[in-house]
Amino acid sequence: MPKVSADALNPCQLGCDALVARLKALGVDRLGIAYSGGADSTALLLAAVQSWPGHVTALHVNHGMQVAAVEFEHHCQTFCAERSISLRVANLQVQPALGESPEDAARKARYVALQALCAKDAIKNVALAHHADDQAETLLLALSRGAGLPGLAAMAAQFERGGVVFHRPVLTQNSTALRDWLVQMRIPFVTDPSNANEALTRNKIRHQLLPTLERAFPAFRQTLARSARHAAQAQVLLVQLAQEDALLSGLPPRLKALQALRPERQANLLRYWLQHDHHCAPSAAQLSELLKQIAACTTRGHRIHLKVASGAVQRVGLALQYSTQTPPV
Repeated sequence: MPKVSADALNPCQLGCDALVARLKALGVDRLGIAYSGGADSTALLLAAVQSWPGHVTALHVNHGMQVAAVEFEHHCQTFCAERSISLRVANLQVQPALGESPEDAARKARYVALQALCAKDAIKNVALAHHADDQAETLLLALSRGAGLPGLAAMAAQFERGGVVFHRPVLTQNSTALRDWLVQMRIPFVTDPSNANEALTRNKIRHQLLPTLERAFPAFRQTLARSARHAAQAQVLLVQLAQEDALLSGLPPRLKALQALRPERQANLLRYWLQHDHHCAPSAAQLSELLKQIAACTTRGHRIHLKVASGAVQRVGLALQYSTQTPPV
């Protein structure tokens, strides 16, 4: 691995140094790096190895969704072998569900695969190479879809999934700085051809909108990230409020307790219940209709049945229930 000179420090280094220091203080002895072979994850992997030599494992997921995937895997194997970096590889054949985008299917499968790879080496912490441009794209994509606070909060600096803690130590870094450092140091990386496909909304934002924002508002990465942090803080408060209301209404929520709340708190509690217990989210139209049905539910015989995601919210006795089973005719 090329020696990093004082005047060409890896932009990922400070973030990795801080992450490694926290993990050491917690008694952790291993860090996984989600490594695609692209510029961002390559810079992150090298920074992690520099910060904690001998304690880093590269984790590569081959989704099998494009011809170049085989070349990417071969590049990662060669790159890590030449630098004596431990590498684990997962090979998938991602099949999107009906109505699911390939990108969403790949993302879900990737996290499951990363968790499985971690289990093999008892790795409990994984670093992801998402940077400031990714964060800006995520927020703008959420705005374009009319998302609520969870979407506007964009990507968290740290989160847990399946017993693995995921970290984003370079979330404040400009992607151009990462790529420029690799080019300067003559470090090889791969380029995903799908990133140039502007039929995908995220790529359209990346190639058309971000350059315009750069010219008009040079500090847009920092300001959008600050807005995302504000949204994340507000979302924490909404979750806490929903948990307090859930203590009174129960989960699944009882109708009388729901009806005693203002509509805004009803909506907040319903979102929390469906996400927390059933990992699904109602659309704005579905939630609005559900609130109307709850308000109109004043007799014992009044039915509630509303499709949400792959199931339905129904009235069962004095409470709501969510079921993915088709109700009897």
